[in-house]
Amino acid sequence: MTETRTPTALLLKNGRVIDPANSVDGPSDVLLLDGRVARVFPGIVPPADADTIDVAGKLVVPGLIDMHVHLREPGREEDETIETGTLAALSGGFTTIVCCPNTTPPIDSQGAVEFVRQKAVRADNCNVYVMGCVSHGREGKQLSEIGQLFDAGAVAFSDDGSPIHDPELMRRAFEYCLMFDKPVLSHSEV
Repeated sequence: MTETRTPTALLLKNGRVIDPANSVDGPSDVLLLDGRVARVFPGIVPPADADTIDVAGKLVVPGLIDMHVHLREPGREEDETIETGTLAALSGGFTTIVCCPNTTPPIDSQGAVEFVRQKAVRADNCNVYVMGCVSHGREGKQLSEIGQLFDAGAVAFSDDGSPIHDPELMRRAFEYCLMFDKPVLSHSEV
């Protein structure tokens, strides 16, 4: 005998819905079924078992993305772990984050990228993308193995708070990243 389950329903009522992908910006209701958006329009009549939250005066937006997150793990777990950082991100409405490579040790190896990705999968809080180092150790002296970092899943490259002062190294980084169609993010500091 197959058991049918009633979907969990939540109605967010009277909020200002902003969804640039669908050219929506205005007052509306949002009906969620099993945590997924089912309907968006004013005056939704919810299912009888739905929880309703009046969000008048609040914004209702798609999950936010933070492109510059310092997760601290590996190396500084006493400050934050991947699990606690991703939970904090999710609590703030961020469904996707990009982890900067300023960890100890820096994310300049295939194993480091894989470590962050595996810990993020185990935490299962939000989507985590990993930024790899442009230079080995974030020292600005020797180019990282960008191809290996890319193969491990790095989506962008940066030395984060350690600017690259060598224009030749930066030029080579741009050329390598162009081959993989990945951005180099320069975090300039004096």
